[in-house]
Amino acid sequence: MITVSFAKSVKSSDVFVFATVNGKVKNSELSNADLKIIQNALKQSKFVAQSEKIMTVWGSAGKTIIAGVKDEADLTFQNLGGNLVSAVKEDETAVYYPATDSVNEVVQVAFGLLLGSYRFDKYLTKETADKKLKLKKMTFITDNPAQAKKLFQEKQIIAESVYLARDLCSEPANALTPKIFADKIKDLSNSGLSVDILTVKELKAKKFGMLLSVAQGSANEPRVAVMKWIGNPKKKTFDLGLVGKGVTFDSGGISLKPGANMGDMKQDMTGAAVVTATMRSFALRQVKQNIIGIVGLVENMPSGTATRPGDIVTSLSGQTVEILNTDAEGRLVLGDCLWYMQSTYGVKKIVDLATLTGAVMMALGEEYAGLFANNDVLADNLTTAGQETGEHLWRLPMNKAYNKMLDSPIADMKNIGGRYAGGSTAACFLGRFIKEDTVWAHLDIAGVDSSEKGTPTCPKGSSGWGVRLLNAFIK
Repeated sequence: MITVSFAKSVKSSDVFVFATVNGKVKNSELSNADLKIIQNALKQSKFVAQSEKIMTVWGSAGKTIIAGVKDEADLTFQNLGGNLVSAVKEDETAVYYPATDSVNEVVQVAFGLLLGSYRFDKYLTKETADKKLKLKKMTFITDNPAQAKKLFQEKQIIAESVYLARDLCSEPANALTPKIFADKIKDLSNSGLSVDILTVKELKAKKFGMLLSVAQGSANEPRVAVMKWIGNPKKKTFDLGLVGKGVTFDSGGISLKPGANMGDMKQDMTGAAVVTATMRSFALRQVKQNIIGIVGLVENMPSGTATRPGDIVTSLSGQTVEILNTDAEGRLVLGDCLWYMQSTYGVKKIVDLATLTGAVMMALGEEYAGLFANNDVLADNLTTAGQETGEHLWRLPMNKAYNKMLDSPIADMKNIGGRYAGGSTAACFLGRFIKEDTVWAHLDIAGVDSSEKGTPTCPKGSSGWGVRLLNAFIK
């Protein structure tokens, strides 16, 4: 991770970076001659101040980067920071001069710089020089370094947590089995979280029937991890519960997926990764609420012991489910975890995250996650948090007609609703495991869990989508 610092001035640097909103460089320590070179370059190039516009100028001070800013929104500054990762190619240091007098600008640019500089190179034994991250340190100039440093502490925790989510999602399935994932979560006890891991023996004793049915075809035993953060010890209840789907590899089971791109199914645990990383951020940020996170960790594989299409299983809630498609497995994992959170810990407000359906991805692409909720206020607050962080949500419907599509003639329900409205019927399935007095939202993140092309703040690959949104939402 790039080292970030804040100062009132810097005497020397490998690279000078100036942000401009009006085509002029301000608060500069450059010589008049270098300033004139820069202004002439800006004029000749017809430089337009916008976040994706970056220009390099050479003068007596060395390399100078001019970064345009089209507005003063937080996301604009974050994108500017992300774009600087590739623009600054020197091996050591850079210094950033802001376009405005706002401390918030340098904090947001620094945040975007960290988000955009993520790399997953753990398994690379050889890396070409052009792909290596060059920038090692950036100093941000501000009149109030102490305030900037204080504000940035929270942003750095969130960025590190996004890194954790991306790391978990990028790991191959052989290096992140349910047990290994659970062990990594256990290590987060060092951050202040209280962590309990339920083994297969305990899951059987507690009757996690749906979750166990998904795992029974795999040689890797399932786990359920319970993470608690008590930010308000005087309060005996939880303010919020987070539930994440953690299918560490999804072959589809007996309802086997096509071979093409099946390797991407190592990321079917993104919901669990985001919940895990978010809980870490809450603990390190010392949020004042009481929050619990539960993730169901399983591997869905075909074998002689795997669940068959047509099997009927009994859920933790006591409801029976006819499993018509073993590739509709995430809802089975989530259903038991949702019920366990409510019945054991009495949580009355829950948000779950899952790469649940291809249907939502077909509807919304990679631009929005699907939002399903039984409460308008909760839905609005999540949507607002998404707008603030650039992790956008689009609300989709649940109703009695979709719910009826899940009725089975021989069990309480079936695990698929038919060919159409797959996102809505999946949400309705989860809704059958939500008690009447529970406020609940389901985020289907199948289309946003990774970035195929990359963005300024998210290099190509796993996105860690949801960590920033939930941190904004908790406020």
